[in-house]
Amino acid sequence: MGGDDKIHHVNSSAELKSLLSSNTYVAVDFFADWCPPCKTIAPIFQSLAAKHSIPGVLAFAKVNVDHVQDAAATYRVTAMPTFLFFKEGKQVAVNGQVMIQGADPRSLSAAAEKLGGLARKRSEAKAAHAS
Repeated sequence: MGGDDKIHHVNSSAELKSLLSSNTYVAVDFFADWCPPCKTIAPIFQSLAAKHSIPGVLAFAKVNVDHVQDAAATYRVTAMPTFLFFKEGKQVAVNGQVMIQGADPRSLSAAAEKLGGLARKRSEAKAAHAS
């Protein structure tokens, strides 16, 4: 599948932890294979990842709740899809929303835009600092 390389497919809680610790911001899509709304919003999540990902600063990840049940339990994910956002390993609200439940392209796009903007500022600051 083309364009999917921007999304990290998380297969364990440990993998999720390491992704959270190696990126300032992370947007996570908790999904299930049997969930029609998850399939509906998947291409949108993918295009947002392609547009906004910055290695080490902003990552986009997908967690299959049936395969990584402990991660779903840790973050109290009960509905699919659920989108959660992290900054420096801690769950944070974006645009006042702690989580986005259901296939809501408008909220998801707005959250990704906001994270994308923060991530760009941070990577520009890092670049300026390095020179």
